[in-house]
Amino acid sequence: MILTRRMVWLVFGPVLLAPFAFRAQVNTQPRPKPAPPQVNRPQSNIRVDTDLVLVPVTVCDPLNRPVTGLEKEHFKIFDDRVEQAVTHFSMDDEPVAVGLVFDVSGSMGPKLARSRQAAAAFFRTANPEDEFFLVEFNDTPKMVVPLTANVEEIQNQLTFAQSKGRTALLDAIFLAMHEMKKSKKNRRALLVISDGGDNSSRYTESEVKNLVRENDVLIYAIGVFEGYGSRSRSPEEMGGPGLLSDIAEQTGGRHLPAEASELPDIAAKIGIELRNRYVLGFSPANRVRDGKYHVVQVKVVPPKGLPSLRPYFRHGYYAPSQ
Repeated sequence: MILTRRMVWLVFGPVLLAPFAFRAQVNTQPRPKPAPPQVNRPQSNIRVDTDLVLVPVTVCDPLNRPVTGLEKEHFKIFDDRVEQAVTHFSMDDEPVAVGLVFDVSGSMGPKLARSRQAAAAFFRTANPEDEFFLVEFNDTPKMVVPLTANVEEIQNQLTFAQSKGRTALLDAIFLAMHEMKKSKKNRRALLVISDGGDNSSRYTESEVKNLVRENDVLIYAIGVFEGYGSRSRSPEEMGGPGLLSDIAEQTGGRHLPAEASELPDIAAKIGIELRNRYVLGFSPANRVRDGKYHVVQVKVVPPKGLPSLRPYFRHGYYAPSQ
């Protein structure tokens, strides 16, 4: 992707990360929503031109709260295990396109009410410039609400959702990725709410993993698990957490397993985390245009007095071939 080199430095709130404190005032609270500046900002997903790679990164503390306030010197970035100089640094705060991938299969029956509440909590973190769409799935996926800025339309549709049938999770992610191509937003993400028990998809796990690897779409998954570890769960449900984790983590997102009662709080935290991301830029030391997949690794060197911090980032990028 061709991109602009102009990076935008954002101002964030002065709330301290309790109980730790240091002079740079790292915090874990959501920042006030500023008016969008009239500038051309770089895209927020990992991408590369001839000599610049930009990697969005979310940093969380041990309590899974997003950490803002870090500086460039607190990050190290590696390209195929070779450390690179961080030449660009900013906080990412721009409108997003989010596809809600919502499980309405039979196994979700007693969890639907809380799942709707989770979606509502996520939408409360939205900005006016954001856009959304809704994919529901059971035996097959269905595009219920195409891309829209009208959150109420999606919430109204969720009100009438009823659980029945089997679970075509992988097919639903595939459909959502296709719909996301219609968005012109630089920052794009999927929020999957499901128990992860796929038993009806035509697409394979390998096919979907390859698809999300090749596209710049962040995936968060909330795994809805009542009685986690119960022997009454099907083999597909038992494999659900691993499937959701494998797909989400390679995009720079993550899977957050939850009991149904925890869903609204977790969804709200994801909404905040999605809007508190760093962007690291580097010019690869090895500029071979081989068209191959390069593995990226990001490490956080926490400021003195802070605990260990965990970064979440896309695991790699494809170099240009010409």
